Amino acid sequence: MISSALRLTKIERIADGVAPRVLELCSGCGGMSLGLQTAGFQLVAHVESDQTAAASYSMNLAPSDGASEAWTAPRDMVACGPETLAADLNLGDPGEAFDILAAGLPCQAFARIGRSKLRSITGDDEAFRNDPRAQLYRRFLEYVETVQPVVILIENVPDILNFGGHNIPEEICETLDEMGYETRYTLLNAAFYGVPQLRERLFLVAVDRRLGYVPTFPAPSHAAELPSGYEGARTVALKYIPTHNSHFHPIPVAADGLPGAVSVKAALSDLPYISEHYRDPVTMRRRKVGDFLPYRSSASLPSYATQMRKWQGFGTGSQVDGHVVRLTPRDFAIFRRMPTGADYPTALKIAEEIFAEKLKAEQSRPRRGSIRYEEARRSCVPPYDPGKFPNKWWKLEPTSPSRTLTAHMGKDTYSHIHWDSRQQRTVSVREAARLQSFPDGFRFAGAMNAAFRQIGNAVPPLLALAVARHLKAELAAGAARAVLAGSRRRAA
Repeated sequence: MISSALRLTKIERIADGVAPRVLELCSGCGGMSLGLQTAGFQLVAHVESDQTAAASYSMNLAPSDGASEAWTAPRDMVACGPETLAADLNLGDPGEAFDILAAGLPCQAFARIGRSKLRSITGDDEAFRNDPRAQLYRRFLEYVETVQPVVILIENVPDILNFGGHNIPEEICETLDEMGYETRYTLLNAAFYGVPQLRERLFLVAVDRRLGYVPTFPAPSHAAELPSGYEGARTVALKYIPTHNSHFHPIPVAADGLPGAVSVKAALSDLPYISEHYRDPVTMRRRKVGDFLPYRSSASLPSYATQMRKWQGFGTGSQVDGHVVRLTPRDFAIFRRMPTGADYPTALKIAEEIFAEKLKAEQSRPRRGSIRYEEARRSCVPPYDPGKFPNKWWKLEPTSPSRTLTAHMGKDTYSHIHWDSRQQRTVSVREAARLQSFPDGFRFAGAMNAAFRQIGNAVPPLLALAVARHLKAELAAGAARAVLAGSRRRAA
């Protein structure tokens, strides 16, 4: 078979110690690619439809010989096939150009929160099934047929395991089995791999069967305690794991004696103190994502902060960018009074207290129900129903990892309110990037909302790095065995 010969050539190339070449689909701004590159993989091409995310990817991960316009252009993986991509980039035959095919397929149709949003927008209970993004994994498999990678890497939300009762990763694995791959998938939580965030994600790895091994996943480097909600979500996600012939790999467990999870305070405490949003809002309105401020001086820098400042190829000096925050003056006083770990129902009670104090201070109190009364109430009290939005607000716990960052941060960062009450604000772009483990030298194209969206959509680079290093070690050993076995067969 031609595909068999193509993959064998790639295996021999990897056995010679040449860096495996990566094509990533739905790359976003480059979180997974950054992990792969840091582990020693070569980034040859990527496909990303969002223009701003593609610009960020190019800004940070362009080839060392300079990024051509064709390399950095946004592309849609449905409209742009591997043949077109290879032709645009002068890569020749797409079946010969790539060793690794990776993808962080869009998760909106798979995630339960995304399904609810789709239903509310369309009025269709089955909207998540009909969303075109839910079918992109089939387009991905078409890429596999053409590219013939030696290794396949997919990241997605855990709910893809229970997509209306259908286990999509299991379907993908069964298809890849027929194409000559050994496949496994599991759930990894970023907090167990040095990311200051409780972010649970599915990872699927497939390798050419001639490499002679079944894929495994990296052991945790940190010990973390998962809140009960994460355990419950795991139970729902794992409901449709087959009892026989499953491709599911047991979730890696932290060994005894590992360091604890990186806390929010350890991740953010050296970043600039921000108060312009309430002291001098004109300055905050003028500030850009790319504007720099000096780090806070620190006699003892947390190891995580050092790692973010000195990441290979993304080191910084005395300054760092990304210090823009949302201007929401009604809520600054609420943020200040909220205890750490508090959510929206608590915030609403505080807002009502602030409103009552405001009325008490009035010389002439407005009559309940009057226009002046309602205006005064709106100036103090958020309008959201605590029954529908209990988790809409959340104040970071400084001694624990953060909750999951999502793409919704592009519209609303109230899910991550800074723990320092003196600053009375939500997190900045750079703080969100730190919580996602982007190094400080990683730049984001676009304005504040676009930067937040890119960060929330991304694979945490440190988690990607842990997966990539483990994958690379297994791949190198497997390629060496495969070449040696081939030599013995030819000699026999």
